[in-house]
Amino acid sequence: MKPLGWWLMLVGSLRLASVWFGFFDTWALRLAVFSKTQMTDVHGRTFGVWTLLTCTLCFLCAFNLDNKPIYLATLLSFIYALSHFLSEYLIYHTMAATNLTTVSIFAGTSIVWMLLQWNVHQPLRVSKQH
Repeated sequence: MKPLGWWLMLVGSLRLASVWFGFFDTWALRLAVFSKTQMTDVHGRTFGVWTLLTCTLCFLCAFNLDNKPIYLATLLSFIYALSHFLSEYLIYHTMAATNLTTVSIFAGTSIVWMLLQWNVHQPLRVSKQH
């Protein structure tokens, strides 16, 4: 497996912990991620499902780096997640800076790495000679 694949496996595994909190410990999720909100169990489960989807994309992409649609969907999931958390911090003020920093490190690194590697993992095409 290539280094980007290993990175995506690590990020996907870390996201699994958030899935657990979303479904089974909403209070801990509220304390760990969202600092000033009233998070209900429904919000927690929604966060859990959303995170499970992004985790699945990380695992699929890690094993299919040459699949452009999966690669793009995974890259966009990082962009969407980072945008969401940035808006929670900057606009809605529901997130602490330390929590945003953690999200930014993983999402930002993934976005930059995936953009830099956009065409690296594409299979070589053999051109036909006439």
